[in-house]
Amino acid sequence: MSSSQPTTATSPVAATAPASSSTQPVLSSSTSPSPSAPGKDASEPPRILTNDPKRTGFDPQTKWWINYFKILTGSITPEGVFHYRESRYRANEERNCKECEKWRDFALQHSPTVVFLRQKIEALNGKIDASNVVCARCPARLTEDGQIHGMSGGFNPSQGILLCANAVSSQSHVEDTLAHEMVHAWDHLRWKMDWTGDKDLKHAACTEIRASMLSGECRWTKEALTRRNYTLTQQFQDCVRKRAVQSVMNRPRCKDDVQAVKVVNQVWDSCFSDTRPFDDVYR
Repeated sequence: MSSSQPTTATSPVAATAPASSSTQPVLSSSTSPSPSAPGKDASEPPRILTNDPKRTGFDPQTKWWINYFKILTGSITPEGVFHYRESRYRANEERNCKECEKWRDFALQHSPTVVFLRQKIEALNGKIDASNVVCARCPARLTEDGQIHGMSGGFNPSQGILLCANAVSSQSHVEDTLAHEMVHAWDHLRWKMDWTGDKDLKHAACTEIRASMLSGECRWTKEALTRRNYTLTQQFQDCVRKRAVQSVMNRPRCKDDVQAVKVVNQVWDSCFSDTRPFDDVYR
């Protein structure tokens, strides 16, 4: 993620040109944490793994269905499965982007949460539409500590919202991801945000808490049906806190998971209780 975006950049909601597929989001909806490998200095990020057919069993030169059969028979390692999945995302990029754009267009017109946020953003002299909400393939990375680093979307103050076409899997997934990033856009218009964390990470932690809380991605049905989390007590708070910590950990200025947890705890009470621009939280 880019660490050079100015905090005073023109809002994406005022931009008329769409963001490119290479847009680097300042804040992203992360799908995985990025802790340092055990026994390594936190200042040294784990090495990114590239595919070696001799080691993984996955040969990109072989037909996809042969590799798929090898996965079913256990002839490809978990690392090879990751590289196979990424290769299929590349092969299906055009199809995935078209489907993502169909879901995006529907959400912008018919999703109650997304439509409400569009209206609130317009009230702050901003604009969110198909011109600055872009669907693109977002490559994931596998590091030697076994962590997969990917995202389902991102927000860039100067370019707009990115929806990762290979990561969003349904209409509801697009709506939740879009709503998450639109909360960031609203925060950007409402306050002078320190997106890069040059001063501290409190702004990033607060907007991530609010985005996870207000987007609907942590509602009980989502947790139960898609993440198999059937806990009733404190489920909502735990989900919001976990996702906020993961997102802060992906910030360039964040040293490690300890710092991420600390900064989220510092702003938790004030930010978790702030439901603006909503009157209440949909759970």
